[in-house]
Amino acid sequence: MVSPSHFAAFAALVFLMVVVPGPSVLFTVSRALTVGRRDALITVLGNAAGVYTQVVAVAFGLGAIVQTSATVFTVIKLAGAAYLIYLGVQAVRHRRKLSEALAAAAPTTRGRTLTVLRDGFVVGFANPKSIVFLAAVLPQFVDHAAGGVVAQILVLGIALPVIAVVSDSAWALVAGTARAWFARSPKRLELVGGTGGLVMIGLGAGLALNGRKD
Repeated sequence: MVSPSHFAAFAALVFLMVVVPGPSVLFTVSRALTVGRRDALITVLGNAAGVYTQVVAVAFGLGAIVQTSATVFTVIKLAGAAYLIYLGVQAVRHRRKLSEALAAAAPTTRGRTLTVLRDGFVVGFANPKSIVFLAAVLPQFVDHAAGGVVAQILVLGIALPVIAVVSDSAWALVAGTARAWFARSPKRLELVGGTGGLVMIGLGAGLALNGRKD
């Protein structure tokens, strides 16, 4: 199985990768500002599940395909970019409903929770930053002589969603606190909704235009 030293070394690299804000962090912050702390934290969990699905995919061969196929990489990247743009457009369209939602203080239904989880999952799974990192770096920490390559990748990969949950949750809490200040004014809330939506649209466009160096 995985040696403690290999796991610690990989976790250290994961930490360095995660602390640099990328698509997941920006998406989480935008969600915290537009829909609140609770949904942002649920988004973090969905995002972590999406990222670990990347780990599973790498374990079963997708990592090698992504590394060698620009087409596969582009399809995944564009799918994630399109979804981010869609969510951003929705946030801008419904920015005036933020104050109504806060005033109603209606409890979130199970369906809504699943929707938020789904959004986070899609963004996490389509995150090109983690796809490239996992495909290029994760296999290097596998001890092929020890056997159980798939199991080693799955164990090593746990480090990424765990560290991401801690880091992204901190971002969500900070952004959620800032949202409380904006919530004191309907005009501020409209600004939050519009800005958060534009951030998601810009993030999606940036992902779509970000080239791959082959």
